[in-house]
Amino acid sequence: MRYVIIGCGSVGAGLAERLSVAGHDVTVVDREGSSFDRLRRLARTRTVRGSGTDRKVLLAAGIESTDGLAAVTSSDEVNIVVGRIAREVFHVPKVVARLYEPRKAIVYAALGLETLSPVSWGVNRMADLLLYSELHSVAALGSGEVDIVEVEVPGHIAGRTAADLYVPGEVQVVAITRRGATFLPAPAQLLEDGDVLHLTVLSAKAARLKSLLSASGGS
Repeated sequence: MRYVIIGCGSVGAGLAERLSVAGHDVTVVDREGSSFDRLRRLARTRTVRGSGTDRKVLLAAGIESTDGLAAVTSSDEVNIVVGRIAREVFHVPKVVARLYEPRKAIVYAALGLETLSPVSWGVNRMADLLLYSELHSVAALGSGEVDIVEVEVPGHIAGRTAADLYVPGEVQVVAITRRGATFLPAPAQLLEDGDVLHLTVLSAKAARLKSLLSASGGS
């Protein structure tokens, strides 16, 4: 796969390294040539100096044949302009833009752009670590609004069902790992001692999940 990254700050360089190590071809664009020093001569990675809003620079980066583009400069405005150009002019299949201002995300989502706000994500992650350390967060979706978490079944809820931990729009058991095998449970699936539950939960409702796991033993 081929990817274009606009912006070679710490995020852009880190993303380039992740994609390159995974075996993908990466082109990184930045206005400052010195920024490319962060790339540490990564294999399968090339650089193009210039503005990500410049059509000639984007063409030189291979935007016409890329499978995805990430706009991660330090400017929300630049990231959105680049994202719209990639999506509307060059029809790039996958476009992601980083936003520092979370309130802008809703506006740009309406334009068909996927966005990530490090502010929202960071706030949610810190809250999770401080308040819900017993829930192991596996991944965050969107800008951190939804978490995928793992938790071992407490002994007092063994024998209950996956449906007992279901709250519409807030919490849901999506998979269970039992004796080394992982499967998708039906609502009536009985939980066993030693099971590892994989759940999706709204970050704002993590306390609700914690309550469900503790309250089940007293009912």
